[in-house]
Amino acid sequence: MDEHPSLAVSTVIFALRDSELWTPLVRRIRQPYQDRWALPGGWVAPQEGLETTAARKLLETTQLDPTYLEQLYCFGDIGRSPSGRVVSVVYWALVRPDQAERSSDDDNVRWFRADALPGLAFDHNRIVEYALWRLRNKMAHSSIAHGFLGETFTLAELRGVHEAVRGATLDPANFRRQVLAGGSIVPTGEHVVGASHRPPALYRYTDATLVDQGPLLASALTDRED
Repeated sequence: MDEHPSLAVSTVIFALRDSELWTPLVRRIRQPYQDRWALPGGWVAPQEGLETTAARKLLETTQLDPTYLEQLYCFGDIGRSPSGRVVSVVYWALVRPDQAERSSDDDNVRWFRADALPGLAFDHNRIVEYALWRLRNKMAHSSIAHGFLGETFTLAELRGVHEAVRGATLDPANFRRQVLAGGSIVPTGEHVVGASHRPPALYRYTDATLVDQGPLLASALTDRED
């Protein structure tokens, strides 16, 4: 075992597919945990920044270049790697459906439902669980849903993101009232092109930064009444 810890980065990527939250994993091609699925990542080069390494490894392994990439947490338990002490700086990324469609999907890169993962290498199941917990908490208090959407979107699309991530049905009327009252989105004055009847209005975020917006949508998280 090396006298000093090794430094690595890993990234948890989330995307919406068929109204569910999915994440891509890579198959390990060497020991330890050969052939097990793991988060994309790798060693940090001596002259390379952490975020630069995370973005480079993502592009190399999954062909993804996310617009939202944020440092999540640092995992450094002594026994997390059988080959020696490894400290991993973990990032998380959100990608839009069109970006996810351009990613790799083959024998060594595969998308899995984020809440139904197989047994992963190292402590990567725990890392994904933590990332899911953070994401679900931030959904009610920030504009982080923007990371899953294009520049413009309908209220139904925005509500769909919240429902998929938070695993709960949101009352449409309450959601509309709460999200518009929060002031984080505004109508663009345009509508969906090609809709046959009463085309839905398009909205955009007032600020592209994913900032805290207060207790947004807390009261909208209710069962839908038929």
